[in-house]
Amino acid sequence: MFENLSDRLGRVVQNLRGQGRITEDNIKETLREVRMALLEADVALPVVKEFVEEVKQKALGEEVMKSLTPGQALVKIVNDELIQVMGEANEGLDLRAQPPAVILMAGLQGSGKTTSVGKLARLLKEREKKKVMVVSTDVYRPAAIDQLQTLAREVGVEFFPSHPGEKPEEIARKALDAARKGHFDVLIVDTAGRLHIDQEMMAEIQALHRVLDPVETLFVVDAMTGQDAANTARAFDEALPLTGVVLTKVDGDARGGAALSIRKITGKPIKFLGVGEKSDALEPFHPDRIASRILGMGDVVSLVEEITQKVDQEKAARLAKKIHKGKGFTLSDFKEQMEQMSKMGGVASLMDKLPGMNQVPDAVKAQAGDKEIRKMIAIINSMTPQEREFPQIIKGSRKRRIARGSGTQVQDVNRLLKQFTQMQKMMKKMKGGGLAKMMRGMKGRFPGGGMPPGGMPPGGLPF
Repeated sequence: MFENLSDRLGRVVQNLRGQGRITEDNIKETLREVRMALLEADVALPVVKEFVEEVKQKALGEEVMKSLTPGQALVKIVNDELIQVMGEANEGLDLRAQPPAVILMAGLQGSGKTTSVGKLARLLKEREKKKVMVVSTDVYRPAAIDQLQTLAREVGVEFFPSHPGEKPEEIARKALDAARKGHFDVLIVDTAGRLHIDQEMMAEIQALHRVLDPVETLFVVDAMTGQDAANTARAFDEALPLTGVVLTKVDGDARGGAALSIRKITGKPIKFLGVGEKSDALEPFHPDRIASRILGMGDVVSLVEEITQKVDQEKAARLAKKIHKGKGFTLSDFKEQMEQMSKMGGVASLMDKLPGMNQVPDAVKAQAGDKEIRKMIAIINSMTPQEREFPQIIKGSRKRRIARGSGTQVQDVNRLLKQFTQMQKMMKKMKGGGLAKMMRGMKGRFPGGGMPPGGMPPGGLPF
């Protein structure tokens, strides 16, 4: 998400940082670039105008003109304004209510509403330790009821059954009663979507709102609809007392205009981002972290949170202990690391959160892409246990057999073995606390005496 906007603003930021002093002329030039970047990202025109005007007023102030590093001062203004447009801080769910706290999900058909119900149920169960029940009132699409039942089973929450012949309000009343009797903390209600906003749809969801009196009414909207997402959210807000927005399919939206428009146009906070198809691909929306990502400064806080939540800590500790004792790093360990990366949303998700990654060429990113990771896992899966333990025995005929078994080429097998050897060398240096020594030895090799661009050690992330 935000690739186009990040590229454009990234170039602006680089130019600004190099400025010895700021003048009205170069502010005008900079703001023209910022304006074009926002319009190309499909940000709503009123939001663009207000954003550019705010930055201009602050940029022409004494604070920037008299700063020792005016370029950086101006970058900070752009960063702060992005945060302000998107809503200052993360606004979580307010579940302080007599249990069960009811969450009503609204939105158009195809926006990812049912999937978001499953993701939210999993997030509340795993992170908030809530006892969750889900129910579908979409009596027009039997597949929606079946889909929610499947998702509930997958994420391990209670599913309240409903049938196409029932009335939505009746389903809602029965589900609420069952949630009370079962002492559930949260009841999430999926509603019917339509292909467009109509009176019948609005009347039905208003009736459900009266029956349930939810503590949260979330509007689910597809990020790829750009400016339309903000306009649809406004139409729903006029019919329902919305408390927030769930922006879905942001992994497929390279522009990001919806995220920058919704708060300004509706006054409602974005509470969550749907960042993939898996049931754990739902992130709380943090405007400050997103602004940092847009300007190419990464989002290390979210990355650390993700590692904490999704990496198998036991496996990581076992590998660390093994390396510390000087035991060999095998292809099985290498495969385990790649599987951990896939769990965290894949390499693309990690790269998105690392500082400076917007300056890495696309060809380099593609080499470390999720497709490559899946290919490497397939290659290792085609090896015998002996080959994984002793890769030096993998010669000509074995390479051909492994390539055939994994549906790849011999050169792919060679490339994997080369990358593994580099990783193995790095792991050897970590033996007996050698990591600190290795980091000291690396100092001076990179500008500023720190880590390489993007903050990654050679060979990747040693989880």
